[in-house]
Amino acid sequence: MDISFNETVLNSNAAEMRPEPPNSLDLDGSNPRRIKLIAPNINLSLDQSEGSLLSDDNLDTPDEIDINVDDLETPDEADSFEYTGHEEQPVSKEISQDASDSIPEYTAEEEREDNKLWRTVVIGDQEQRIDMKAIEPYKKVISHGGYYGDGLNAIIVFAACFLPDSSRTDYHYVMENLFLYVISTLELMVAEDYMVVYLNGATPRRRMPGLGWMKRCYQMIDRRLRKNLKSFIIVHPSWFIRTILAVTRPFISSKFSSKIQYVSTLAELSELIPMEYVNIPESIVKHDEDRSFQRRVRLDEELREESAKASCLSNDPEITSVQQDVDMKLNENS
Repeated sequence: MDISFNETVLNSNAAEMRPEPPNSLDLDGSNPRRIKLIAPNINLSLDQSEGSLLSDDNLDTPDEIDINVDDLETPDEADSFEYTGHEEQPVSKEISQDASDSIPEYTAEEEREDNKLWRTVVIGDQEQRIDMKAIEPYKKVISHGGYYGDGLNAIIVFAACFLPDSSRTDYHYVMENLFLYVISTLELMVAEDYMVVYLNGATPRRRMPGLGWMKRCYQMIDRRLRKNLKSFIIVHPSWFIRTILAVTRPFISSKFSSKIQYVSTLAELSELIPMEYVNIPESIVKHDEDRSFQRRVRLDEELREESAKASCLSNDPEITSVQQDVDMKLNENS
């Protein structure tokens, strides 16, 4: 509610006591003056007594106020105010465009792709998460090689040449996730009895798994998998892998040690298992061919040495028979 103050409320004596304004400024402060103002008498009570703000004298509306609506001037179209805010509209569009570019939309397909980057598995009654993106280049390390014998006796192929290089800065992180992937995949592939074919050829020293990693794999394998493992075949065994198995022998059971079998060539492996569905990497095939060629060359050199020694003793009948045997072997190898 608006309350109008009548000029008569103020004390008329206060106006008479106001000093005249100075014509000049007193800059040196030689004549300081203090002006005392007298406040008017104002009654702030809420009753309608005399002098109160709610008295009839203050609340009465003057009768002279008479507004004629017809006499009011209204602005015509020429005086109307034109809003020019649309000129800033392109700027707002650019801002909204930049905002949309800086915050890309997260689609349902991208969400499904992100979910594929992680896999949740249960190993040893514990839930584990595997970073599938980190191990994507190394998933070929384990594969299914078909079946042997009667029933679902699986052939599990482990190619060490697909292991990560130990010089990687995230080597331990990758090997940790790869370990979980190998164990969980093994449990999915095996239904009954199975054998493991470990392809050790064409694997440089920096890619071979460490002793701790192999020991942990064996310890984390389920008891069912340990029991159903019938054979562990190592193809192209190196001095390093033989040493590792010799060192880990105290940590593994004698039953598992009796299942280990060494194979020098792929030809020998084909005599033990069906090779129809066994995926042999090209690097291992070439490694096997090089080893076979070196073996033939070394054997030929040994036979030539025996032939040279026998030629020195050609007058001896027994030596002559030995020379004939050597010649026969050379002809067979050729």
